[in-house]
Amino acid sequence: MLAIKFSIQHQYTMQYFQAVRIGKERASKSQMILFNLGGFAMLTLTTKKKDGVFVPVGEQNYTAIIQTPDGYVTILVDEDGYTKAQSKPLQKEAALDIFKKARESGIEEYSGDTVEIWTEQYRAVQKEL
Repeated sequence: MLAIKFSIQHQYTMQYFQAVRIGKERASKSQMILFNLGGFAMLTLTTKKKDGVFVPVGEQNYTAIIQTPDGYVTILVDEDGYTKAQSKPLQKEAALDIFKKARESGIEEYSGDTVEIWTEQYRAVQKEL
């Protein structure tokens, strides 16, 4: 019984660390893309939880803008709205400028209403700006 429990725990731990490694690679690529568009970018999430299991953030990049108490933040998210990279808080026009550059570079606009960043959800506000 102890061997089975150890095996399951070991498998879960390995899957988690594999998800982190893959997710970090994907999020780092997104961070560099956003850095090239706006001159600053911070890596955010590398994993997400689906059906109780940690998986890496998705490969696809979609762009959106959220509004925080500190300003507007341009973000790159995966297909499920998990934020992989973000700008610093900016004035509305500066965030829109980065968003437009992302769109012009071929990155699609995120079509969902909310995004997940850290442990919070934010409304995607780019359509309102």
